Amino acid sequence: MTELKSLQNHLLIAMPSLDDPRFERSLAYICEHNDEGAMGIIINQPSTMTLKQLLEQTDKELIVAENKREQTVMSGGPVDQERGFVLHSDQGQWGSSMTLADNVVVTTSKDILTAIGSDAGPDKSIVALGYAGWSAGQLEKELQENAWLTIEADTDILFNTPIHEKWQAAVNKLGVDVWQLTPGVGHA
Repeated sequence: MTELKSLQNHLLIAMPSLDDPRFERSLAYICEHNDEGAMGIIINQPSTMTLKQLLEQTDKELIVAENKREQTVMSGGPVDQERGFVLHSDQGQWGSSMTLADNVVVTTSKDILTAIGSDAGPDKSIVALGYAGWSAGQLEKELQENAWLTIEADTDILFNTPIHEKWQAAVNKLGVDVWQLTPGVGHA
């Protein structure tokens, strides 16, 4: 058996043929990938909630900074949608954080939300509710079926590219026209 190549700190790009509405034209940042499965956060599917609305649910007393009120909260995936995740640049000390790559950290504690809302958080952040999860071997199978393409994560796409342009920006880094690819590419 070949050794698993971890896709942590990679972006999963949904192929145009992936017609599951939860993942259609999605771009997921892979936080963890090992023999037990994978966990990622979709970074380009907006939820119906703003940061201000989310913070009002967690801390009614918090005054949300003007420039943060309309920040869109992402729908990070179909699993555990009540749970929050913040992908952010590497600044500050938060209650529950894990460094994923150079200048990419995921935090799940409420203290970072309060800091972001009051404009005292990290310079760059993506707030998401829920995550995408794959059981052991499931992601590898989906990759073999050409449901996803992968590229190494790019912090410019992650943090600086507008939400509605992230998928296309990732596709452009591939250097191929994904619309020309078919689901059966690479299989005899």
